[in-house]
Amino acid sequence: MSREEPKSSPKGSLSEKARESLVEEASPEQNAVYNPHVDVSGVDERKLMRKLDWRLIPWLSFLYLLSFLDRTSVGNAKLYGLEQDLHITDSQYLMALTVFFFPYAIFEVPSNVFLKRLRPSIWLSALMFCWGIMMTVQGLVHNYGGLLGMRWMLGMFEAGLFPGVNYYLSCWYRRSEFGIRAAIFFSAATISGAFGGLLAAAISNMAGIGGKPAWAWIFILEGLVTVIAGAVSFWIIQDFPEDAKFLTEAERTVVIRRLQGDDQFSAAGEKLKLKYIWKSLADWKTWLMMIVYTGADGPLYAFSLFLPSIITELGYKATPANLLSVPVYVLACICTCAVGFAADRYGRRGYLNIACLLVAAAGYIILIASRNAALSYVAVYMAACGIYPAIPNTVAWVSNNVEGSYKRSVTLAMTISFGNLNGAVSSNVYRARDKPWYTLGHGIVLLYIGLGLVSSVVMVTLLRAENARRDRGERDEYIEGAQNATCDETLAKKNGIFASVDDARREKGDEWSGYRYTL
Repeated sequence: MSREEPKSSPKGSLSEKARESLVEEASPEQNAVYNPHVDVSGVDERKLMRKLDWRLIPWLSFLYLLSFLDRTSVGNAKLYGLEQDLHITDSQYLMALTVFFFPYAIFEVPSNVFLKRLRPSIWLSALMFCWGIMMTVQGLVHNYGGLLGMRWMLGMFEAGLFPGVNYYLSCWYRRSEFGIRAAIFFSAATISGAFGGLLAAAISNMAGIGGKPAWAWIFILEGLVTVIAGAVSFWIIQDFPEDAKFLTEAERTVVIRRLQGDDQFSAAGEKLKLKYIWKSLADWKTWLMMIVYTGADGPLYAFSLFLPSIITELGYKATPANLLSVPVYVLACICTCAVGFAADRYGRRGYLNIACLLVAAAGYIILIASRNAALSYVAVYMAACGIYPAIPNTVAWVSNNVEGSYKRSVTLAMTISFGNLNGAVSSNVYRARDKPWYTLGHGIVLLYIGLGLVSSVVMVTLLRAENARRDRGERDEYIEGAQNATCDETLAKKNGIFASVDDARREKGDEWSGYRYTL
């Protein structure tokens, strides 16, 4: 992507009164170059990136695998008598799925703000330890009220992980490097889908041990693993680049300077100010991206929660149904990583989003029309290969187009939380009375996908138009003391006056005239 220095007008082209009212003072929070006194000539950038990848990605991916496994294992537990043992109806089961998403959506934005204010090693580890306890206790409930309470608490503590880790990774990698990392991290969701089916089938053999049914052991054992992982995460999760203990001072300096060179000036540190949060709320991209993400996230929860049930209704028993879900998730994992790699290489995240959603739409059209079990099973593969890659690709697209560390944390959390809130809808669309073909459920999911398609097209169109305006100089700022400039007084009043280009970049973030949005 191209980057241009903003054009500016020579000093004195504005009236003194206008200049006095518009000039911005240079921010003392940051230097133009992070740690200018540090010699970084001995740092091998390729080795440094490999070091980051090995220290950050594997463990975070494992944590998300556990997170997704914990929230969706209720779908596997249902096949082993959960409803019968707790004496709940189909509508009560759907409500137990639904209640998870309300706290999950509500607490994502404040969690991301706390993550920025606190150390990730403390905040993320504490969240994980707590939701592991909730997951374990979920296997000890005896009635509908207990199940509802545990699902609510599970949603509250799980809320911070996915938006938090995506924001956290965006603080380490350039925009052209973030997509594949986000895809690998999210691919843990597809692996959990495959692993969850295998694990549920294995744990079902413990039915009757300790007087507990198979579904209870699924919750208990998975919850205990999460508790242990949360406890050890305090020593494994790294903090933000400026505080990372596994890096030398020179390596920390290189990481932050790389981000600064990618128009992420806030990488050098940014103090919490309410204006950064308001900037996110006032940005049209935030609201449109919320709709884009919903178009993929709504179908994701419907798919992951009900895939075992859908396969069961195609004529398979509980354990074979869980096992038949494994290859679906394996292929989805491969596609997710492939799309992440392509997006980083070619930078066309919006276009790839549209392509993914088209594949998912084709799969659900077949599911609606088909009355053949084999054909429906093939369509499930298409749906998975379209839905799963679109999630991390959309997250990376959001992150790529928002600058300012607090603004990005809030925008990401708002986008993800709104998408997750729609999980409350998609978790209710597969009703028992609609089986075996679930036409209504498939139709509603297809509607979500269509919403994501339309909003993705609109987003690409608007971003392209904004980039064109910046190319034409319509967003140029007035830079004090700059020579050979063409910015007139009207544009300067509209776009702002700054002491230097660096000040304009820090103050305006992605609204700076030299910033180009990722299409």
